[in-house]
Amino acid sequence: MGQPQNDAMLILRRQDTVLLARRQHTGYADGLLTLPSGKVEPGEDPRHAIVREAREEVGIRLDPGAVRLAHVMYFRTPERSDRVGWFFTLDHDFTGTAVNAEPHKCSELLWAPVDPLPTDTVRYNALVLAHYLKGEPHSIHTHDWHETTWHAQPG
Repeated sequence: MGQPQNDAMLILRRQDTVLLARRQHTGYADGLLTLPSGKVEPGEDPRHAIVREAREEVGIRLDPGAVRLAHVMYFRTPERSDRVGWFFTLDHDFTGTAVNAEPHKCSELLWAPVDPLPTDTVRYNALVLAHYLKGEPHSIHTHDWHETTWHAQPG
């Protein structure tokens, strides 16, 4: 299986909502909602990766000192690849403006209720947000091989 891929993701809150992006034309979870995110590049640490991704994907500039680690998740995908997600947040509600800075990869941005999340949220992200809301700092999820969907199921 090799080394896990490291992802950096942003939990950007505004009261009881969270910023989500609908993916398109990427080959990964297209049509589904995800947190603003991206891969941690070689030589880059996860905190600087999310600062870069926030600027590239949703047009916001974050001070690396202003973001805090909210959750770390080890996750095995339905395709059996291993990933480590580094989820960051701010200590306060986001009051700025987020824009779709990558319309070729994202069809829309929306502020969605954090509980319950839309059912078309990528499962990986939905699981993390559930742990985050409970104040749990880390989790491990290996894929149920009978589960074939990438999105959250209605509860």
